[in-house]
Amino acid sequence: MTETLDGITVWNGTELIGPTRLEWSGDDIVGTTGADDRFPGLSVIPGLVDTHVHLDTSVLDGAGPGDAWPLVTPPEEKALHVAAHARKFAAFGVTTMRDLAASPIQIAVGRAFDQGVLEGPRLLSSGPVGMTAGHGDLFTPPRFRDRPPVADSPDECRRLVRQWAREGATGIKIYTSGGIFSMGDHVGWRNHTRAEIAATVDEAHALRMLVAAHSHTAEGITIALEEGVDSIEHATGVTPEQFDALVAANMPVSPTLLINDIVAAGGGGIREEASDKARDVVAGRDPAFLAAARAGVRFVLGTDANGRFVCHGGQLDELQAMKTAFDWSSERALVSATSDAADSLGLGARLGRVAPGYAADFVVVRGRPWDELGDLVAENIVAVVSRGRLLAGALPTPG
Repeated sequence: MTETLDGITVWNGTELIGPTRLEWSGDDIVGTTGADDRFPGLSVIPGLVDTHVHLDTSVLDGAGPGDAWPLVTPPEEKALHVAAHARKFAAFGVTTMRDLAASPIQIAVGRAFDQGVLEGPRLLSSGPVGMTAGHGDLFTPPRFRDRPPVADSPDECRRLVRQWAREGATGIKIYTSGGIFSMGDHVGWRNHTRAEIAATVDEAHALRMLVAAHSHTAEGITIALEEGVDSIEHATGVTPEQFDALVAANMPVSPTLLINDIVAAGGGGIREEASDKARDVVAGRDPAFLAAARAGVRFVLGTDANGRFVCHGGQLDELQAMKTAFDWSSERALVSATSDAADSLGLGARLGRVAPGYAADFVVVRGRPWDELGDLVAENIVAVVSRGRLLAGALPTPG
């Protein structure tokens, strides 16, 4: 059955195409033809794409790494929380999200969404490949022996990549520096040797899996670039000497602005160690990021949202922060969260745009957020459609 919004203004992911007869059938957009404006004040934009989330927390209070919740909650129950998180984020217009450092739970929930067992957004899952005592490993208290897998040689790294591929992961996450929430490490710690990283990237690419590299240091960014990763997460330690290489590689960078600011501010149950590390990494970040953006470094929407520090709907706030931090126009910011974010995940031929042949993922909003990003706020979201199905709100009828 073909559904229609006849005469609604469409911004297609790169540019305004004006009042349009938008038609979709199932998960396919089948038509975008010109029409008279029958929905004054409303518009359609592509569904947002968040390239960096973590859904392994309690949907009730955000309890997660550093709390007892992940250690005592059985996977069957965690799966319900993951699904609820994904649907809550989707209600604010995020129709695609990538969980970086996922487990078989997120993979299973994403598969259930894909198969129509549950109605939900697109959930991609990247399996972590980290070392013993590395950033990924140190989310689990040291005396708790049941922890996610690690790899401590090039061969072990290859094996773990293959295990994630067999599980159904769509990508791999690695670490080229220490981190903020991990317990007992330092941001500048080496994570994995170059040989281990090279083996991981090689094996992932052989299996057609993208590799995202967590890094808060200049050294970690250089390692990620030289070893051929597909995106860099955080990148707070970026230096001007790295701008040309990042631009030449067209490297997507997820800046995760808000969560680092929130943790640096402290309070709210945030460990003092984490706040101290966050303050260090944001100390010189803002001028470096502004200079990077002006040099043409490719920033895409990536929030580290987990329902606690960056909560449901936080992607809208992150976009505002990116617009300010990078001195962008509203349209440039919106591109970073739609067509370019989808391109960065290798999905630009199917997601991130409103055009025939693309997936039926779109958001109906009040206002014109490509002209004024401030229009893209929770109260202005009228309807969210993912896979051609209404996930939130109600489709408008002509007035």
